[in-house]
Amino acid sequence: MKTFNNFDLTKYNSYRLIASCDTAYFPDNEEDIISIFNSDGRKIILGNGNNIILSKKWYDEEFVIFSDCFDKIVVKHSDITAEAGATMLQMSEKALEHALSGFEVFYDIPSSIGGAVVMNAGSGDEEIKDLLLKVRYLDLYDMEFKEITPDKMEFEYRNSIFQKKTDKVVMKAWFRLTPGNPEIIKAKMEEIKQKRWEKQPRNYPNCGSVFKRPSGLFVGPMLDELGLKGFTVGGASISDKHSGFIINSGFATGENILSLINLVQTRVREKFGVNLELEQRII
Repeated sequence: MKTFNNFDLTKYNSYRLIASCDTAYFPDNEEDIISIFNSDGRKIILGNGNNIILSKKWYDEEFVIFSDCFDKIVVKHSDITAEAGATMLQMSEKALEHALSGFEVFYDIPSSIGGAVVMNAGSGDEEIKDLLLKVRYLDLYDMEFKEITPDKMEFEYRNSIFQKKTDKVVMKAWFRLTPGNPEIIKAKMEEIKQKRWEKQPRNYPNCGSVFKRPSGLFVGPMLDELGLKGFTVGGASISDKHSGFIINSGFATGENILSLINLVQTRVREKFGVNLELEQRII
């Protein structure tokens, strides 16, 4: 396990917000994780930092970071087991390597496996829950490792029991995929990536869709109608390419992003009577 003091978090959040914390841990195994959570002090868990907003520049809390660590992937027949720190990109490429289909839609989604399970990541009608067999987690209440099946994970649109109950830390997930033609799998992966890059502002730091999609509506068109495309607060801007994204167009701060989010929610509520729910997690 690697441990750092006065750690720079800038490269560990996709908005590239400048922030630091008192201590950062990069665990290698479950024994490391038990040791971390048995020590004093509040812990904040990060995956790849792809769906979070750092609201402060300094954190007294200790961060447990699953990035470039705790990321083993094992393939057995049509099943893939992945530790929480593995990325969706790594999983998609491993599935392709073994001619397994099902993870193509998650290719190029910037997320760790742990984060994807927590928020039930997905695209279109496909969600991570549809591939899951079970999840291993650490229950911070009694410091025991436990396993749970999807029928008990309370999955909803971009939500799960792990998001509702933060005393459960995802360790590992088991997935069942389908044997397929590697050429067809690869072609689908590349097609999905191309479509995302055409629509999304990948040339600026961002954390993907800011808001959950309201039932029967789309966030981007509502913001376009309000004339908010390109609207800027400090270094944070609503993307000119896709209004559902906020980008770091300069030296954005967490306060800039939260101010912009508040403005959008207020304007949408006044105009459309819709309360936009945040998809990203504020730390």
